Amino acid sequence: MAASSDRSASAWSAGGRAKTAAKLMLGWVAFLWLLEVVDASMGHSLDTFGIEPRRAGELLDVVPASFIHFGFGHVASNSVPLLVFGFLAALSGVRRFAAVAAMIIVVDGLGVWLVSPSGSNTAGASGLVFGLFGYLLVRGFVDRRVLDIGAGLVIGAIWGSSILVGLSPANTSVSWQGHLFGLAAGVAAAFVFRRRSEATPARPLMP
Repeated sequence: MAASSDRSASAWSAGGRAKTAAKLMLGWVAFLWLLEVVDASMGHSLDTFGIEPRRAGELLDVVPASFIHFGFGHVASNSVPLLVFGFLAALSGVRRFAAVAAMIIVVDGLGVWLVSPSGSNTAGASGLVFGLFGYLLVRGFVDRRVLDIGAGLVIGAIWGSSILVGLSPANTSVSWQGHLFGLAAGVAAAFVFRRRSEATPARPLMP
């Protein structure tokens, strides 16, 4: 009975985490689309929340820039990978995911602010997308979890070529700097927020 109860509780816990992760990311992506609808209705005035490099006042836009997009095609291109990567990352816990996402957004935004070309305006969730890709790619190896390693390898096989294209400086239609800093921040986040090893229960000693 105890073993059966434990398995049921574990299955319920996994199902609960999946539902929470799904709701979180569906809400996140829906919010991005809502912002773009508002932006379009206001003559794209929200585009000013993008990051213009090396201007002190633009540091306030480091976080908002990850939620603003330059048109519906832009937000559409980020929606599917953000939904998939975010869901998989959030399965390990919403609090851990929130910390990982926050680190990626801030590090990526600061990197864009520091090195992007003068006169540019950078916005969009692609930095977070690249960050979550990097996080998922190495998380399993850092945490030593076979299932997460497999998930990372599958993600790498499916999206790896697209990620490489997005990192190319020859692709002038995107911010490769934002993609690069996002990817690096995601890999770093896997180490910073690595899962702590569960304590090994003490072995009972015979008197």
